[in-house]
Amino acid sequence: MVDNRYATALVIGSVLSLLATVYLSIAVGTQHWYQYRSPPGNHEASNASELREDFINGEFDEKTYSDTLFRLNGTLGLWWRCVQAPGQSHWFKEPDPKMVTQCVSFTLPQQFVPKYKDPGNHNTGEDVLRTYLWRCQFLLPLVSLALVFISGLIGVCACLCRSITPTLCVGVLHLLAGLCSLGTVCCFLAGMDLLQGGSVLPDGVDGSLGWSLYLALISSPLQMMAAALFLWAARSHRQNYTRMTAYRVA
Repeated sequence: MVDNRYATALVIGSVLSLLATVYLSIAVGTQHWYQYRSPPGNHEASNASELREDFINGEFDEKTYSDTLFRLNGTLGLWWRCVQAPGQSHWFKEPDPKMVTQCVSFTLPQQFVPKYKDPGNHNTGEDVLRTYLWRCQFLLPLVSLALVFISGLIGVCACLCRSITPTLCVGVLHLLAGLCSLGTVCCFLAGMDLLQGGSVLPDGVDGSLGWSLYLALISSPLQMMAAALFLWAARSHRQNYTRMTAYRVA
């Protein structure tokens, strides 16, 4: 039998875990971790179409795609990079063209490409810190989601066995998942700070954090609160069971 207090804690912890998983999954799959706002004139420049074409079909180069993000209202995520540019008209030039968002995904090999001290310049040597920050920022959320998935399987097994003891393991896994989610945000922010330090933004271009990053940031405390509830329920139930056992023996 499970006391109502423990059952309530488990239900609330499960809801928090589900919310955190949804938030983190959305954050990983969207591109609004960091966004640039460029002056309207950049979109109307004669080379805007050329920049967009190189961005979509050109070779993968950090310097090239970063410059395009600066100039064309770019957004950057863990797996996506996107730009906004006027839609192409084959017949005439529209006075107020509609802005079209076009995205390109980072392939798995591209995620492991070394970063350089001067972005895009292979002669400046590898920036080891930025390289591993970039790799951690896309690996850690996957680890976090995997830990939550494993803890869910353990929780299902605990329900089938009608035992609350495995909840302790579930709590530990959620705590580790929360730390991984927090580490993801920290690695991304540190990497962007280092990138901005090695790049010069064009005049009038501003950068800001996007809503995807905030979703990932919110998921971390949700996972930790879920972990606290699971650990409390497991520990309290064990202490109560120990006292009851001792009382019966006495």
